[in-house]
Amino acid sequence: MSDQPYQGQGPYEGYEGYEGYDPYQQQWPQQDPYAGYGQQPGHDPQLTQQWQGQTWDSQTHASLQMPAQAAQAAYPPQQTYEGQYQQQYAAAPQPEPHTAPAPAPAHAHAHGPEAVPESAPESAPDYGPATVAGNARITDAQRARLEGRSPIIEPGMQPALLTALLGLLLAATAPVASYALLVPLVVLQGVTAAGWFRLNGMWPARQGIALAFLGGLTADVAVLAAGRDHAPAAILGPLGVWVLLALVLQLRSHASPDERMYGLMATVVSSALSVLATGYLGADAHAVSVGAVAVAVTVLARALPLPTPASAVVSLLAAAGAGIAVGGMTGLGAKGALLGAAAGACALIGHRAASYDYPSRFVHFTAGVALPLSAAAPVVWVLGRALG
Repeated sequence: MSDQPYQGQGPYEGYEGYEGYDPYQQQWPQQDPYAGYGQQPGHDPQLTQQWQGQTWDSQTHASLQMPAQAAQAAYPPQQTYEGQYQQQYAAAPQPEPHTAPAPAPAHAHAHGPEAVPESAPESAPDYGPATVAGNARITDAQRARLEGRSPIIEPGMQPALLTALLGLLLAATAPVASYALLVPLVVLQGVTAAGWFRLNGMWPARQGIALAFLGGLTADVAVLAAGRDHAPAAILGPLGVWVLLALVLQLRSHASPDERMYGLMATVVSSALSVLATGYLGADAHAVSVGAVAVAVTVLARALPLPTPASAVVSLLAAAGAGIAVGGMTGLGAKGALLGAAAGACALIGHRAASYDYPSRFVHFTAGVALPLSAAAPVVWVLGRALG
Protein backbone atom coordinates (compact mmCIF):
# COMPACT_ATOMS: atom_id res chain seq x y z
CA MET A 1 0.00 0.00 0.00
CA SER A 2 1.20 3.52 -0.69
CA ASP A 3 1.62 6.23 1.93
CA GLN A 4 0.51 8.91 -0.52
CA PRO A 5 -2.91 10.52 0.07
CA TYR A 6 -5.80 9.24 -1.94
CA GLN A 7 -5.93 11.03 -5.28
CA GLY A 8 -8.63 9.09 -7.06
CA GLN A 9 -11.92 10.35 -8.24
CA GLY A 10 -14.51 10.97 -5.54
CA PRO A 11 -17.89 9.35 -5.58
CA TYR A 12 -19.58 12.51 -6.79
CA GLU A 13 -16.98 13.67 -9.31
CA GLY A 14 -18.07 13.49 -12.91
CA TYR A 15 -21.58 14.57 -12.26
CA GLU A 16 -22.72 17.70 -13.92
CA GLY A 17 -22.48 20.80 -11.78
CA TYR A 18 -20.65 19.14 -8.92
CA GLU A 19 -17.53 21.32 -8.93
CA GLY A 20 -19.45 24.54 -9.31
CA TYR A 21 -21.98 23.90 -6.57
CA ASP A 22 -21.33 25.47 -3.17
CA PRO A 23 -24.33 25.36 -0.83
CA TYR A 24 -22.86 27.93 1.59
CA GLN A 25 -21.29 30.25 -0.98
CA GLN A 26 -24.26 32.61 -1.08
CA GLN A 27 -24.92 32.58 2.69
CA TRP A 28 -21.73 32.86 4.71
CA PRO A 29 -18.16 33.62 3.69
CA GLN A 30 -15.75 30.74 4.01
CA GLN A 31 -13.59 31.03 7.12
CA ASP A 32 -10.77 29.18 8.64
CA PRO A 33 -12.30 26.66 11.11
CA TYR A 34 -9.56 27.35 13.58
CA ALA A 35 -9.47 31.12 13.22
CA GLY A 36 -9.59 32.88 16.57
CA TYR A 37 -8.69 29.77 18.54
CA GLY A 38 -4.96 30.38 18.49
CA GLN A 39 -2.24 27.97 17.60
CA GLN A 40 -2.87 24.40 18.64
CA PRO A 41 -0.26 22.97 21.00
CA GLY A 42 2.25 20.78 19.21
CA HIS A 43 0.83 21.80 15.84
CA ASP A 44 3.17 23.29 13.22
CA PRO A 45 1.25 25.52 10.82
CA GLN A 46 3.84 24.95 8.06
CA LEU A 47 3.23 21.21 8.09
CA THR A 48 -0.52 21.56 8.04
CA GLN A 49 -2.10 20.37 4.82
CA GLN A 50 -4.11 23.07 3.10
CA TRP A 51 -7.42 21.95 1.56
CA GLN A 52 -8.54 23.96 -1.45
CA GLY A 53 -11.96 22.53 -2.10
CA GLN A 54 -15.09 22.13 -0.06
CA THR A 55 -15.02 19.18 2.35
CA TRP A 56 -17.36 17.87 5.00
CA ASP A 57 -15.09 19.17 7.74
CA SER A 58 -14.82 22.66 6.36
CA GLN A 59 -18.55 22.83 5.73
CA THR A 60 -19.36 21.70 9.26
CA HIS A 61 -17.07 24.23 10.95
CA ALA A 62 -18.27 26.95 8.67
CA SER A 63 -21.85 26.21 9.58
CA LEU A 64 -21.04 26.31 13.29
CA GLN A 65 -19.54 29.77 13.05
CA MET A 66 -22.79 31.61 12.53
CA PRO A 67 -23.01 35.25 13.51
CA ALA A 68 -24.15 36.02 17.02
CA GLN A 69 -27.22 37.86 15.83
CA ALA A 70 -28.48 34.92 13.83
CA ALA A 71 -27.84 32.50 16.69
CA GLN A 72 -29.73 34.66 19.14
CA ALA A 73 -32.63 35.01 16.75
CA ALA A 74 -32.77 31.29 16.12
CA TYR A 75 -32.27 30.23 19.75
CA PRO A 76 -33.56 32.72 22.32
CA PRO A 77 -31.94 32.60 25.77
CA GLN A 78 -33.42 29.98 28.02
CA GLN A 79 -34.48 30.68 31.57
CA THR A 80 -32.81 28.91 34.43
CA TYR A 81 -34.65 26.40 36.56
CA GLU A 82 -34.79 28.86 39.44
CA GLY A 83 -36.42 31.53 37.27
CA GLN A 84 -38.99 29.08 35.96
CA TYR A 85 -39.79 27.91 39.49
CA GLN A 86 -40.24 31.47 40.73
CA GLN A 87 -42.60 32.31 37.88
CA GLN A 88 -44.62 29.15 38.42
CA TYR A 89 -44.79 29.75 42.18
CA ALA A 90 -45.89 33.35 41.66
CA ALA A 91 -48.54 32.32 39.14
CA ALA A 92 -49.92 29.49 41.26
CA PRO A 93 -52.77 30.42 43.66
CA GLN A 94 -51.58 30.53 47.24
CA PRO A 95 -53.62 28.55 49.79
CA GLU A 96 -55.24 30.55 52.52
CA PRO A 97 -53.99 29.93 56.06
CA HIS A 98 -56.12 27.58 58.05
CA THR A 99 -56.73 27.58 61.72
CA ALA A 100 -55.60 24.78 63.99
CA PRO A 101 -57.17 23.53 67.20
CA ALA A 102 -56.26 25.24 70.43
CA PRO A 103 -52.67 24.35 71.34
CA ALA A 104 -51.45 22.33 74.24
CA PRO A 105 -51.33 23.57 77.82
CA ALA A 106 -48.44 24.76 79.76
CA HIS A 107 -46.30 21.76 80.12
CA ALA A 108 -44.48 21.46 76.89
CA HIS A 109 -41.61 19.79 78.43
CA ALA A 110 -41.37 16.57 76.71
CA HIS A 111 -39.56 14.08 78.77
CA GLY A 112 -38.75 11.25 76.52
CA PRO A 113 -41.92 9.61 75.22
CA GLU A 114 -43.94 10.77 78.17
CA ALA A 115 -45.32 14.14 77.32
CA VAL A 116 -48.83 14.18 75.81
CA PRO A 117 -50.31 17.61 76.58
CA GLU A 118 -54.00 18.32 76.77
CA SER A 119 -55.88 21.42 75.79
CA ALA A 120 -57.24 23.77 78.41
CA PRO A 121 -60.98 24.45 78.67
CA GLU A 122 -61.14 28.06 77.50
CA SER A 123 -62.33 30.05 74.53
CA ALA A 124 -59.57 31.91 72.73
CA PRO A 125 -58.58 32.68 69.14
CA ASP A 126 -56.87 29.81 67.34
CA TYR A 127 -53.30 29.98 66.21
CA GLY A 128 -51.84 28.64 62.99
CA PRO A 129 -49.70 25.52 62.73
CA ALA A 130 -46.02 25.52 63.46
CA THR A 131 -43.73 26.39 60.54
CA VAL A 132 -40.05 26.07 59.74
CA ALA A 133 -39.74 29.85 59.64
CA GLY A 134 -40.32 30.09 63.37
CA ASN A 135 -44.10 30.57 63.71
CA ALA A 136 -44.22 27.94 66.42
CA ARG A 137 -47.25 27.15 68.51
CA ILE A 138 -47.43 28.53 72.02
CA THR A 139 -49.09 26.99 75.01
CA ASP A 140 -52.14 28.45 76.73
CA ALA A 141 -50.05 29.49 79.71
CA GLN A 142 -47.51 31.31 77.49
CA ARG A 143 -50.32 33.02 75.61
CA ALA A 144 -51.89 34.09 78.91
CA ARG A 145 -48.62 35.61 80.10
CA LEU A 146 -48.14 37.45 76.80
CA GLU A 147 -51.65 38.87 77.09
CA GLY A 148 -51.15 39.84 80.71
CA ARG A 149 -53.56 37.26 82.13
CA SER A 150 -53.00 34.94 85.07
CA PRO A 151 -52.08 31.31 84.25
CA ILE A 152 -54.14 30.08 87.22
CA ILE A 153 -57.31 28.00 86.80
CA GLU A 154 -58.77 26.70 90.02
CA PRO A 155 -60.26 23.18 90.09
CA GLY A 156 -63.77 24.29 90.99
CA MET A 157 -66.60 22.72 92.94
CA GLN A 158 -66.64 19.18 91.49
CA PRO A 159 -63.02 18.34 92.46
CA ALA A 160 -63.70 20.01 95.81
CA LEU A 161 -66.62 17.65 96.39
CA LEU A 162 -64.41 14.65 95.63
CA THR A 163 -61.76 15.97 98.02
CA ALA A 164 -64.39 16.43 100.72
CA LEU A 165 -65.69 12.89 100.14
CA LEU A 166 -62.21 11.39 100.38
CA GLY A 167 -61.49 13.47 103.50
CA LEU A 168 -64.68 12.32 105.18
CA LEU A 169 -63.76 8.69 104.41
CA LEU A 170 -60.38 9.22 106.09
CA ALA A 171 -62.04 10.88 109.07
CA ALA A 172 -64.64 8.11 109.44
CA THR A 173 -62.29 5.10 109.06
CA ALA A 174 -59.43 6.41 111.23
CA PRO A 175 -61.13 5.63 114.60
CA VAL A 176 -62.29 2.22 113.37
CA ALA A 177 -59.01 0.48 112.56
CA SER A 178 -55.75 1.04 110.73
CA TYR A 179 -56.70 -1.42 108.00
CA ALA A 180 -59.98 0.40 107.43
CA LEU A 181 -58.06 3.67 107.07
CA LEU A 182 -55.72 1.97 104.60
CA VAL A 183 -58.42 1.75 101.88
CA PRO A 184 -59.03 5.50 101.30
CA LEU A 185 -55.33 6.14 101.99
CA VAL A 186 -54.21 3.91 99.12
CA VAL A 187 -56.64 5.70 96.81
CA LEU A 188 -55.22 9.03 97.93
CA GLN A 189 -51.64 7.91 97.27
CA GLY A 190 -52.41 6.62 93.78
CA VAL A 191 -54.25 9.77 92.75
CA THR A 192 -51.45 11.88 94.20
CA ALA A 193 -48.76 10.11 92.16
CA ALA A 194 -50.69 10.34 88.89
CA GLY A 195 -51.82 13.91 89.44
CA TRP A 196 -48.39 15.29 90.26
CA PHE A 197 -46.81 13.83 87.12
CA ARG A 198 -49.61 15.12 84.93
CA LEU A 199 -49.42 18.51 86.61
CA ASN A 200 -45.77 18.67 85.53
CA GLY A 201 -46.61 17.83 81.92
CA MET A 202 -45.44 14.21 81.92
CA TRP A 203 -48.05 11.72 80.82
CA PRO A 204 -48.21 8.80 80.70
CA ALA A 205 -45.15 8.58 83.00
CA ARG A 206 -45.82 4.95 83.90
CA GLN A 207 -42.47 4.24 85.53
CA GLY A 208 -42.50 7.39 87.64
CA ILE A 209 -46.11 6.96 88.74
CA ALA A 210 -45.58 3.31 89.57
CA LEU A 211 -42.42 4.13 91.52
CA ALA A 212 -44.09 6.89 93.55
CA PHE A 213 -47.16 4.78 94.27
CA LEU A 214 -45.02 1.81 95.28
CA GLY A 215 -43.15 4.08 97.69
CA GLY A 216 -46.39 5.01 99.37
CA LEU A 217 -47.45 1.37 99.66
CA THR A 218 -44.06 0.45 101.12
CA ALA A 219 -44.41 3.15 103.76
CA ASP A 220 -47.91 1.89 104.57
CA VAL A 221 -46.66 -1.65 105.08
CA ALA A 222 -43.75 -0.39 107.20
CA VAL A 223 -46.06 1.59 109.50
CA LEU A 224 -48.48 -1.30 109.86
CA ALA A 225 -45.60 -3.62 110.69
CA ALA A 226 -43.79 -1.28 113.10
CA GLY A 227 -46.84 0.31 114.72
CA ARG A 228 -47.75 3.95 115.22
CA ASP A 229 -45.11 4.41 117.90
CA HIS A 230 -42.38 3.75 115.31
CA ALA A 231 -44.10 5.60 112.51
CA PRO A 232 -41.36 8.26 112.03
CA ALA A 233 -38.70 5.69 111.20
CA ALA A 234 -41.17 3.63 109.15
CA ILE A 235 -42.02 6.68 107.03
CA LEU A 236 -38.64 8.40 106.69
CA GLY A 237 -36.85 5.15 105.85
CA PRO A 238 -38.81 4.41 102.64
CA LEU A 239 -38.64 8.10 101.75
CA GLY A 240 -34.83 8.03 101.66
CA VAL A 241 -34.73 4.76 99.75
CA TRP A 242 -37.16 6.03 97.14
CA VAL A 243 -35.12 9.17 96.54
CA LEU A 244 -32.16 6.92 95.66
CA LEU A 245 -34.35 4.77 93.42
CA ALA A 246 -35.59 7.85 91.58
CA LEU A 247 -31.98 8.96 91.10
CA VAL A 248 -30.98 5.58 89.67
CA LEU A 249 -34.01 5.57 87.37
CA GLN A 250 -33.08 8.94 85.89
CA LEU A 251 -29.41 8.01 85.50
CA ARG A 252 -30.49 5.14 83.25
CA SER A 253 -32.46 7.51 81.04
CA HIS A 254 -31.13 8.47 77.60
CA ALA A 255 -32.77 11.90 77.64
CA SER A 256 -30.89 15.19 77.71
CA PRO A 257 -29.40 16.38 81.03
CA ASP A 258 -32.07 19.05 81.48
CA GLU A 259 -34.88 16.58 80.89
CA ARG A 260 -33.34 14.06 83.26
CA MET A 261 -33.07 16.69 86.00
CA TYR A 262 -36.67 17.74 85.47
CA GLY A 263 -37.85 14.14 85.56
CA LEU A 264 -35.78 13.50 88.68
CA MET A 265 -37.39 16.37 90.56
CA ALA A 266 -40.89 15.31 89.50
CA THR A 267 -40.26 11.72 90.57
CA VAL A 268 -38.75 12.71 93.92
CA VAL A 269 -41.59 15.11 94.78
CA SER A 270 -44.28 12.65 93.71
CA SER A 271 -42.68 9.89 95.76
CA ALA A 272 -42.31 12.21 98.75
CA LEU A 273 -45.97 13.23 98.61
CA SER A 274 -47.12 9.64 98.35
CA VAL A 275 -44.90 8.51 101.22
CA LEU A 276 -45.76 11.46 103.45
CA ALA A 277 -49.45 10.75 102.95
CA THR A 278 -48.78 7.71 105.12
CA GLY A 279 -48.72 10.22 107.96
CA TYR A 280 -52.46 9.71 108.26
CA LEU A 281 -51.75 6.08 109.08
CA GLY A 282 -49.08 6.95 111.66
CA ALA A 283 -50.94 9.84 113.32
CA ASP A 284 -53.38 9.64 116.17
CA ALA A 285 -56.84 8.60 115.03
CA HIS A 286 -58.55 11.67 116.53
CA ALA A 287 -56.02 13.98 114.87
CA VAL A 288 -56.74 12.30 111.53
CA SER A 289 -60.45 12.92 111.96
CA VAL A 290 -59.93 16.59 112.82
CA GLY A 291 -57.43 17.24 110.02
CA ALA A 292 -59.36 15.41 107.30
CA VAL A 293 -62.63 17.21 108.11
CA ALA A 294 -60.80 20.54 108.21
CA VAL A 295 -59.38 19.91 104.72
CA ALA A 296 -62.81 18.96 103.40
CA VAL A 297 -64.37 22.16 104.72
CA THR A 298 -61.45 24.25 103.44
CA VAL A 299 -61.69 23.13 99.80
CA LEU A 300 -65.47 23.51 99.78
CA ALA A 301 -65.22 27.08 101.08
CA ARG A 302 -62.40 27.82 98.61
CA ALA A 303 -64.60 26.73 95.70
CA LEU A 304 -67.24 29.35 96.52
CA PRO A 305 -67.51 32.25 94.01
CA LEU A 306 -65.64 34.78 96.14
CA PRO A 307 -62.58 36.96 95.53
CA THR A 308 -59.36 35.10 96.17
CA PRO A 309 -58.29 36.95 99.37
CA ALA A 310 -61.77 36.72 100.86
CA SER A 311 -62.07 33.08 99.87
CA ALA A 312 -58.76 32.22 101.55
CA VAL A 313 -59.80 33.94 104.79
CA VAL A 314 -63.20 32.26 104.80
CA SER A 315 -61.55 28.89 104.16
CA LEU A 316 -59.14 29.23 107.11
CA LEU A 317 -61.94 30.32 109.42
CA ALA A 318 -64.04 27.35 108.29
CA ALA A 319 -61.11 24.99 108.89
CA ALA A 320 -60.60 26.32 112.42
CA GLY A 321 -64.31 26.02 113.13
CA ALA A 322 -64.35 22.45 111.86
CA GLY A 323 -61.37 21.68 114.07
CA ILE A 324 -63.18 22.98 117.11
CA ALA A 325 -66.34 21.03 116.27
CA VAL A 326 -64.62 17.71 115.57
CA GLY A 327 -62.14 18.25 118.38
CA GLY A 328 -64.99 18.59 120.81
CA MET A 329 -66.31 15.20 119.72
CA THR A 330 -62.95 13.44 119.86
CA GLY A 331 -61.50 14.86 123.05
CA LEU A 332 -59.03 17.35 121.57
CA GLY A 333 -61.25 20.28 122.50
CA ALA A 334 -59.92 23.72 121.64
CA LYS A 335 -56.66 22.20 120.43
CA GLY A 336 -58.58 21.05 117.41
CA ALA A 337 -58.84 24.69 116.22
CA LEU A 338 -55.06 24.92 115.83
CA LEU A 339 -54.83 21.57 114.13
CA GLY A 340 -57.76 22.39 111.84
CA ALA A 341 -56.34 25.80 110.88
CA ALA A 342 -52.90 24.30 110.14
CA ALA A 343 -54.43 21.52 108.04
CA GLY A 344 -56.55 24.10 106.21
CA ALA A 345 -53.48 26.22 105.40
CA CYS A 346 -51.70 23.19 103.93
CA ALA A 347 -54.83 22.35 101.94
CA LEU A 348 -54.81 25.84 100.43
CA ILE A 349 -51.18 25.34 99.37
CA GLY A 350 -52.03 22.06 97.67
CA HIS A 351 -55.07 23.65 96.04
CA ARG A 352 -52.92 26.46 94.69
CA ALA A 353 -50.33 24.04 93.31
CA ALA A 354 -53.04 22.13 91.43
CA SER A 355 -54.34 25.38 89.91
CA TYR A 356 -51.09 26.65 88.47
CA ASP A 357 -50.14 27.00 84.80
CA TYR A 358 -53.44 26.32 83.02
CA PRO A 359 -53.97 22.73 84.23
CA SER A 360 -56.21 20.39 82.31
CA ARG A 361 -59.43 18.79 83.49
CA PHE A 362 -57.53 15.60 84.23
CA VAL A 363 -55.19 17.53 86.52
CA HIS A 364 -58.15 19.04 88.34
CA PHE A 365 -59.64 15.62 89.03
CA THR A 366 -56.35 14.08 90.18
CA ALA A 367 -53.95 16.63 91.61
CA GLY A 368 -56.81 19.01 92.41
CA VAL A 369 -58.49 16.28 94.47
CA ALA A 370 -55.45 14.73 96.16
CA LEU A 371 -52.95 17.52 96.78
CA PRO A 372 -54.95 19.33 99.50
CA LEU A 373 -55.15 16.12 101.54
CA SER A 374 -51.58 14.97 100.80
CA ALA A 375 -50.11 18.34 101.71
CA ALA A 376 -51.94 18.33 105.07
CA ALA A 377 -50.80 14.82 106.06
CA PRO A 378 -47.39 15.80 107.59
CA VAL A 379 -49.01 18.55 109.69
CA VAL A 380 -51.72 16.20 110.93
CA TRP A 381 -49.06 13.65 111.82
CA VAL A 382 -46.71 16.05 113.64
CA LEU A 383 -49.30 18.26 115.39
CA GLY A 384 -51.43 15.24 116.26
CA ARG A 385 -48.53 13.68 118.15
CA ALA A 386 -47.59 17.01 119.78
CA LEU A 387 -51.12 17.95 120.87
CA GLY A 388 -52.23 14.44 121.83
